[in-house]
Amino acid sequence: MTNFSVFLPTGFTGELAGLDPADAFRRITTVAQTADELGFHAAYVPDHLLPIPPSQAPLFEAWTMVTALAAATDRIRIGPLVTSNSYRNPALQAKIASTIDVVSNGRLIFGIGAGWYEPDYAGYGYEFGTAGDRLRRLDEAVQLIRRFWTEESVDFEGRYYRASGGLNQPKGLQQPHIPVLVAGGGEQKTLRTVARWADASNIMDSPEVLRRKYDVLRKHCADVGRPYDDIRRTVTTSYILGTSDADARSRVPAGSEFAFPGDLASYGLIGTESTIRQRIAAYEDAGTQELIVAFENGLDPNELLRFADLFL
Repeated sequence: MTNFSVFLPTGFTGELAGLDPADAFRRITTVAQTADELGFHAAYVPDHLLPIPPSQAPLFEAWTMVTALAAATDRIRIGPLVTSNSYRNPALQAKIASTIDVVSNGRLIFGIGAGWYEPDYAGYGYEFGTAGDRLRRLDEAVQLIRRFWTEESVDFEGRYYRASGGLNQPKGLQQPHIPVLVAGGGEQKTLRTVARWADASNIMDSPEVLRRKYDVLRKHCADVGRPYDDIRRTVTTSYILGTSDADARSRVPAGSEFAFPGDLASYGLIGTESTIRQRIAAYEDAGTQELIVAFENGLDPNELLRFADLFL
């Protein structure tokens, strides 16, 4: 049985352009509260610093939003999808997450990735570097973050990060620690990091591709001596309900290829009710356990109500 979660719009794709920021925040909060009431598994926010493409449209900072939404909801799990490792020192990031886990009464999902949107780096003065370098930093950062959640005092000397007598109290409420979700489908580096250190994986791709990625993840788990089923398998997808498949396809936004590889309309939750049910089944058959849904109009709680009525 697939769990469904909600990907909340916080301005990355310019969806808040023209809105009063206070009103935009209230609308995002209302959607999160609606998801909470309807029984969605989790609500996630992106972590970016500039909209795509860069503009003057409002964009909310991810961890501030996670904190606010944790305080505004009661049951639903909350987290970033995903925080960029490059934007915050990982030891401090561990401290931030520990605090939010307490604020949320143990509902935080710690999503993290290597980072990819170069304008964020240029605009805020971070070194972009190579993809390989960012992935190596991610692997080391997740190790350090987990140690801040599980050890009384942290001494760490890595290639990129270090800590000497690092203390972190409170460590959060969840046991044995806050769950770590690592995003990305890179078969040689990212999925190996998932196998070594993560509690969940997030990949954005078609069920056909997911089958191969999950086979690779299974092999990495075997290599490090970890049960494959320890990893929760999540996928981000897009939802557009249409009167016909052609109608729904025609509403796929330009630029979706920045996030979704290949032909999104051919595998996302895009089409009639019947088609969407088939697509959900295809994800399930591939081995996906949680679908994180980006709604066509993510600021409209009625979209969640309609989805819940049809598919929850």
